[in-house]
Amino acid sequence: MTGEALKARLLARAVAEGFAACRVCRPWDVPEVPARLAAWLAAGHHGQMGWMAERVHWRGDPAALWPEARSVIVLAESYTPAEDPLAALARRDCGAVSVYARNRDYHDLVKKRLKRLARWLIAEAEGDEGSGLSSQSGTGARAAPAAQTPERGALSAPAAQTPAAPSNTFTPVGVKVFVDTAPVPEKPLGQAAGLGWQGKHTNLVSRELGSWFFIGSIFTTLDLPVDAPEADHCGSCRACLDICPTAAFPAPYRLDARRCISYLTIEHKGPVHTELRARMGNRIYGCDDCLAACPWNKFAVAASDLRYAARDDLVAPPLAELAGLDDAGFRAHFSGSPIKRIGRDRFVRNVLYAIGNSGDPRLLAVAQRLAGDADPAVADAARWAALRLAI
Repeated sequence: MTGEALKARLLARAVAEGFAACRVCRPWDVPEVPARLAAWLAAGHHGQMGWMAERVHWRGDPAALWPEARSVIVLAESYTPAEDPLAALARRDCGAVSVYARNRDYHDLVKKRLKRLARWLIAEAEGDEGSGLSSQSGTGARAAPAAQTPERGALSAPAAQTPAAPSNTFTPVGVKVFVDTAPVPEKPLGQAAGLGWQGKHTNLVSRELGSWFFIGSIFTTLDLPVDAPEADHCGSCRACLDICPTAAFPAPYRLDARRCISYLTIEHKGPVHTELRARMGNRIYGCDDCLAACPWNKFAVAASDLRYAARDDLVAPPLAELAGLDDAGFRAHFSGSPIKRIGRDRFVRNVLYAIGNSGDPRLLAVAQRLAGDADPAVADAARWAALRLAI
């Protein structure tokens, strides 16, 4: 079987598994990432996400993460909402939860799908022994860079290679799957593979899928034919920049996470700066404003997995009920949800900021009850909310 034939079967299988799109690039096709990452970190735009500054040699250079990999299969999984993602913002006594977190944790769903596809790929390629599809064969449009160790992590210039002669020695196919849980620059790889382009909000945008999709990747030792990279199609549009309630974009294509509501409600530990609390509105987990504003969403496709459909109790959950959750109640309520990972204290802190922004005097007593909470950030948020509502 030729590389082209295997790739065609791979694309068909990916769609059958439930992915919305599948493209291929080389691990070394993102030479711009190290400099961009270094500048972002130097500006402090990663905030408290110290892990972003760790393993920079891998995060900036996918070829260093696994030097044996010859191809990166980048896949999109749609989670387009059935309802208006911003409708909950008008219900000030309720919380607004980001679309992706309104049901099951996408990490679990996407990774299982990736593993099934990877197992299929191994069986399909190894079932055609001697076809020359292994990393030794040299099939594919571009040469690999010179060998490098993970410790170095510096990009090397592509080195010319002579394709090896087909060998009668069987070489097992290697694969590794990733979905937002490893130092992999998934969005730049997605653009290099032609899946979409990084828009002015820094998220990946597709002409066929809009903005509502997760990204997963399969690194493999197979030398698959690659796709052309995608060009930028944002033009003069500023919709995603102008809608941001906290002005988190200092410039197009640049995000200061320290002002991003998704970062503030999920990653930020301790009290949020008072200047930003009022701008958070009733967003209690994540923020969809910049994604929802993108005009390319007119091409968004429906999610193929019903487990992404919003739970009724998470479309616009009452703030008073959420504020009353203790640790056990929080864990039970958000079992299987990505919200569970931030813990009760950070979540209730977010809820109290929303209560303070609600303008609803009926919620004053709720805030006052939590003013003595054992967690300092929760107690601080409760006192702030009570003061706001008592004015």
